[in-house]
Amino acid sequence: MKRKVLLFLTLLLIFGAAAFSQEAAGAGNPAPNASSLKYFAAALAVGLSCIAGGMAVGRIGSAAMGAMSENPDLSGKALPYAGLAEGICLWGFLVALLIMIL
Repeated sequence: MKRKVLLFLTLLLIFGAAAFSQEAAGAGNPAPNASSLKYFAAALAVGLSCIAGGMAVGRIGSAAMGAMSENPDLSGKALPYAGLAEGICLWGFLVALLIMIL
């Protein structure tokens, strides 16, 4: 249920932005150029990667807590997996930074 709502809101945001940009371009305003679209692309890269990273950390964290409740020796082994999941957000930020610079 949550995935359907998230997918619907994401598609609504994307298609809503496209509909408004078409209306503004048809009203005599110039079409958006590449420099204005790169801000949208950078925001999309960071936003989607942070959503995915949050979902990954949530699932890994709950599984790690369940494993540590049964065997406390596993606490050091679960930490690198959570760090790898948080790296998804960092890669999204780096991609956005490259979009903005280049």
